[in-house]
Amino acid sequence: MSNINFEDLKEKVCVLTGGAGIIGSALAHGLASAGIRTAILDIQGEKAKMLADQIETDWKSITRGYQGNVLDRSALEDVKRQIHQDLGPIDYLINAAGGNAPKATTQLENLETSGLDDMEQSFFGLDPEGFQWVFDLNFKGTLIPSMVFMPDMVKKQKGAVINISSMASYRPLTKIPAYSAAKASVNNFTQWLSVHMAKVGIRVNAIAPGFFLTRQNHFLLVDEATGRPTPRGKKIIDNTPLGRYGEVEEIQGTVLYLLSDLSRFVTGICIPVDGGYSAYGGV
Repeated sequence: MSNINFEDLKEKVCVLTGGAGIIGSALAHGLASAGIRTAILDIQGEKAKMLADQIETDWKSITRGYQGNVLDRSALEDVKRQIHQDLGPIDYLINAAGGNAPKATTQLENLETSGLDDMEQSFFGLDPEGFQWVFDLNFKGTLIPSMVFMPDMVKKQKGAVINISSMASYRPLTKIPAYSAAKASVNNFTQWLSVHMAKVGIRVNAIAPGFFLTRQNHFLLVDEATGRPTPRGKKIIDNTPLGRYGEVEEIQGTVLYLLSDLSRFVTGICIPVDGGYSAYGGV
């Protein structure tokens, strides 16, 4: 029996999209802690490079930052060539780019008969372009990087992909139909791709974080004037058995497990990291 550790991850190369975001940054630190050579890819290239420099200082693990748009395949191909020069062939991919936007968010949780004069605050007031932008960022922003960065793994006939989903993928949350629909698509795509790639040694899984405060959801969960939870934020806390938001570092262990050979018989699943939210029926 082999030792239970993450030794097999050392010196492997991982591409992390959305790597300069709140969750992505925590994942980048977690990867470096295991000795993984990480390519941090983000639309905000300077932030990605600054984070990479900080991680190299903190962990002495080779890390590079790159500017890249996950919806631009040609630009990603250019980034891949640079990653090959800097770090070598790619072993792992984590698709963490994603998020929501106010234009794809309804102001009302429910349309009620008493509010029919204000239908613009409901589903009927959604901006179709905003809806499309959120769907593209989350779904196509997973699809396109997978097309670009997985061929190295196919050549090696070994590798792992992790897609960052959401608890909204299981049960759509009120107010955010585009984000919920896109993350549900990510789950379905994860299953499909896991079957498609199984014979060439690539495992594909997803993680569904529960509620973590990020730039994209802060406006929904925290009252800007008081700093206290909004009614929606309080509802989330009340329905999370552990009674708090998650700390982004609490995703790191699940990521390292899914990348490592410890999970070599695990593919096509989505693991909740949610403080018990998905297990709670509300009573």
